[in-house]
Amino acid sequence: MKITAFNGSPGGKDSVTNKMVQEILAGAAETGAETTNFFLAEKEIHYCTACTHCFEVQLGKCAIEDDMEELLHHYRQSDLVLFATPLYVDNVSGIMKVFFDRCLSLGAPYVGKDENGEYRHVDKPGFSDAYGKMPKWVAVSNAAFPEQSHFQVLSLLFRRMARNFHTEVIGEIYRGEGGIVRGVAPELDPIVETYKKLLRRAGKELATSFALSEETKQELEKPLIPYDAYVAGWNGMIDETLQKKI
Repeated sequence: MKITAFNGSPGGKDSVTNKMVQEILAGAAETGAETTNFFLAEKEIHYCTACTHCFEVQLGKCAIEDDMEELLHHYRQSDLVLFATPLYVDNVSGIMKVFFDRCLSLGAPYVGKDENGEYRHVDKPGFSDAYGKMPKWVAVSNAAFPEQSHFQVLSLLFRRMARNFHTEVIGEIYRGEGGIVRGVAPELDPIVETYKKLLRRAGKELATSFALSEETKQELEKPLIPYDAYVAGWNGMIDETLQKKI
């Protein structure tokens, strides 16, 4: 079992996003899975120019020479991939969006109707054989806002993308109240540690069964602390920071 995480947080190793990914991968590693964690902020990834080289000149080969070739190689070799990003303006980070655009070469260039009658990228006999199996996807994100409802756009995005890449999203781990996971309040450390253990449990389940149990899903959705207490603490922190600057 090979699991690869693509971390789209500009904060890299010190980010809340990475704190979550580390625990998930640690849980997976306990089952014997081979895990790799790539920080996109440390990679050279240029914008997709829609030149169609990967479709019309050399299938699956991007004309741009940068670190994407290495990243896509690891993607193709994986059984499971984690796409991890902080929530920025109801969406993925800019780094992650550029990465996704450059994943265009992973898709089939053919268009046809799916089982629901909607046109999208479809496979063609012999095409997938050249690419091998597609890994399953897990979406991981955190937000400063408290409610889980803020991840609606992100959830839809991952599911729509997975369709075109002929795979599926088998797990979604979204964390509102992300500031707590950063560890800014020592009195909340026991709550953070409990949450980390839950993430490790999720990692074990994903590595062994390619799914999250209903119990784990429900636990992952629960608030870390009451929303009003979180918002009061957040606003108090902002006030204190602004007063220092004044």
